[in-house]
Amino acid sequence: MSVTTITENTCFGGVQGVYAHMSDQLGCEMRFSVFKPAESVSEPRPVVFWLSGLTCTEENFTVKAGAQRYAAEHGLVVVAPDTSPRGDDVPDDEAFDFGKGAGFYLNATEAPWSTHFHMYDYITGELPALIFKNFPARADAQGIMGHSMGGHGALTIGLKNPDTYTSISAFSPIVAPMQVPWGQKAFSGYLGDNPDDWKQYDATELVKSGARSGTQILIDQGEADDFLNEQLKPHLFEAACKDAGQAVQIRIQPAYDHSYYFIASFMGDHMAHHAAALLA
Repeated sequence: MSVTTITENTCFGGVQGVYAHMSDQLGCEMRFSVFKPAESVSEPRPVVFWLSGLTCTEENFTVKAGAQRYAAEHGLVVVAPDTSPRGDDVPDDEAFDFGKGAGFYLNATEAPWSTHFHMYDYITGELPALIFKNFPARADAQGIMGHSMGGHGALTIGLKNPDTYTSISAFSPIVAPMQVPWGQKAFSGYLGDNPDDWKQYDATELVKSGARSGTQILIDQGEADDFLNEQLKPHLFEAACKDAGQAVQIRIQPAYDHSYYFIASFMGDHMAHHAAALLA
């Protein structure tokens, strides 16, 4: 589990780094970023994992979200991995919403994707093991959050692993991928044509089937988001949570779109949300 340092920069009293390692799970080199707050010099700190959206790498969140200021205030480690396997040997698709940059945080079962696209196992297994071995993060205090495709990942992974992830939040998540074009395309390509195989990666279906988080889930959604009505549909998740008794706060933010300007505007609230649960 050796880690190569790409860059490290002092940031809000802590260190923002970008690193690389060879992933056995994905069969390629993967990059990820880690913010280490000042307190982590003397003791391990709670950690929040961020999952990015379609077309993104570890860089988008690290450079654009403005999370370091708030992570430093609360003393949180923040980890942001890439969104898919990379490299010349990894299969790809010409479309932006499938293949490289579009791993959808699942374990693909269909060829040729099944060789490398094991993002669910990577995020829940190999990456955290690497983090806890090499960085000052607490395995007993983990949160997960993400945006769009990454919001889908954060919700599904958090709901399926409530003993691991104490807190969950998301920006503009794909909450019901089985019912929208992005999810239907990804699931049929990665998982095959049987919808029963898709349900384990659909947050709305997971809540309906009994999956729960022990704390309230926070979701922010821009009202001016071009993808809101066709791809995101937060009302479907809200209804499922209401019926199931899962605590969720979905905030529809007027005039905000799908961009990192939106994410940066409410990042402070999300870091506070995670800190309240992880530092309790």
